[in-house]
Amino acid sequence: MAMTRLLKISTAAAGVCAIAIPAYAELRYDNNSGGYVEIYGQFNPAIISVDDGQQTETNVLDYDLSRSRVGLRLMQPIGANTFGFRFETGLGFPNSTEVNQFGSNYSGWTRADLRHVDFWLEGSWGRFSAGQGSMVADGAAETDLSYVGTALYSYTADANAGFLFRDTAGALSGPAVASAFDNLDGSRRGRIRYDTPDLNGFTAGIAWGQNILSSGDDADYYDIGLRYGQEFGSTNFAASLAYQVRDDAGAERSDVIGSASVLLDSGISFTVAGGSRDNDAAGSSDPSYYYAKIGYETDRWLPWGKTGLGVHYYDGDDFNVTGSSTKGWGIGAVQKVDSINTDIYLTYQEYEYEDAAATYQDLTTWVLGARWRF
Repeated sequence: MAMTRLLKISTAAAGVCAIAIPAYAELRYDNNSGGYVEIYGQFNPAIISVDDGQQTETNVLDYDLSRSRVGLRLMQPIGANTFGFRFETGLGFPNSTEVNQFGSNYSGWTRADLRHVDFWLEGSWGRFSAGQGSMVADGAAETDLSYVGTALYSYTADANAGFLFRDTAGALSGPAVASAFDNLDGSRRGRIRYDTPDLNGFTAGIAWGQNILSSGDDADYYDIGLRYGQEFGSTNFAASLAYQVRDDAGAERSDVIGSASVLLDSGISFTVAGGSRDNDAAGSSDPSYYYAKIGYETDRWLPWGKTGLGVHYYDGDDFNVTGSSTKGWGIGAVQKVDSINTDIYLTYQEYEYEDAAATYQDLTTWVLGARWRF
C-alpha cells in the first residue's frame, strides 16, 4: 500500500516538475518602479516508518518538518522605505503529525494551514509587521547553518509526533512523542511586531499577538528576542536568544530559548540549542532541554550538488510530567539535486522516554523523502 501511494505521489510530482520548471521565470513579475510579485512553493512527500518496539507503521505522508505549501510575495519600494506583503498556506495533504498506532486522522485543509497573511514596512528605522506571521521567538531555538539541517535539527518529533510510547507490558500507556520531545520554539500568530535595523550583525525584536486561527485559544502571546549573524573570514556564525510568554487569563507560561551555529570553511558545522519553561498552571511541569549537532557538507562528492551529513543528540527533563527524562539521537544525510532544485534526505532517529509510572520501550523512526521547491 505504501509503495502504491509513493508511486502515485512520485508520478504527480514528476508531472508538476515537468510543467513548472520550464515556466519558472514566469512565476515572478517585476514592475518599472523596482517592485515585484512572485509565486513560490514546495512539495515534500516522505516515506516514514515508525517502530514502537512492538509494532511498525509505514506511510507516505507530507513531512511536517517542512510541509508542502504555496505562497505569494510582494515587494514595493515607497520612497526610502519598502512595503511588503506575504501570503502563504499549507496545502492540507495528509501530514506526518496526523498518524499514530491507532490509525490516521487527516484533517484536509483548514484555516490552521494559513501560515502567513503578513504586511510590513521596512526602512532605515527598522521593520514594522502586522498580520499572521512569525513572532520574534519563531526560529530562536532553530538557528542552524548546516545543510543537513534541512532534515535534522533541534525539533525531533516532526515524523512521529502523535505516536505513543509503549511500555514493556505492550500497552500504549506512555505520552505522545511530541509531548516528550520539544524545543520550545516560538510560533506564528496574528501579531504586531517591530524589529530594529541591523547593527554590526545584531538585530532585536518585540511582538504581541494572539492565536487568531484557533477559536479555542484566547491567550495573549508576547516575546522579545535578539539575533546575531556575521562572517569572520570564511567562517559563518549565527545565534538567537528569545524570551516568550503565553498569558492565559493570568496563568502565565514563559520560555527562555536560544541556539547558535557555526559553519567552517572546511564544511564542518557545530550547532547547539537549549531552553527552559516556567509554567504557572496547576499540575504542570517545568521542562528543559539541550541539543547538539555536528555536521559536514561538501559539493565535491557528487556532480548533482551539495551533500550534507550529520549526527545530533537531544536531552530533556520534566517534559510531560515532573521527573521524566527524554533522550534522543539521530543521523542523517541530505543530497541536493541542483538541476531540479530538490533536496533528497534520509534520517534515522531513536527516542527514549522514562518516568516513574512505567518502563517504556524505545521508539525508532526512518524517514526517506524529497523536497522540491519552485
